[in-house]
Amino acid sequence: MATITVKNNGPLRVEGGFAICDQDGNAFGLAGRTVISLCRCGHSENKPFCDGTHSQIGFQAAEAINPESAE
Repeated sequence: MATITVKNNGPLRVEGGFAICDQDGNAFGLAGRTVISLCRCGHSENKPFCDGTHSQIGFQAAEAINPESAE
């Protein structure tokens, strides 16, 4: 099972068993990794993966999700 953690003003951290695929269903080669970070700021040079650019550009995420809105 995968766990996705929303990092404050940073990426989505994905841990566990998962696959990352493009829109055509082609899997990215993850080389057996069980932890990755996905870009949320839109400025990574290595999309969909985070390269740390969010900290350089001062990315500010929206407010945290209200757990009741996720139902």
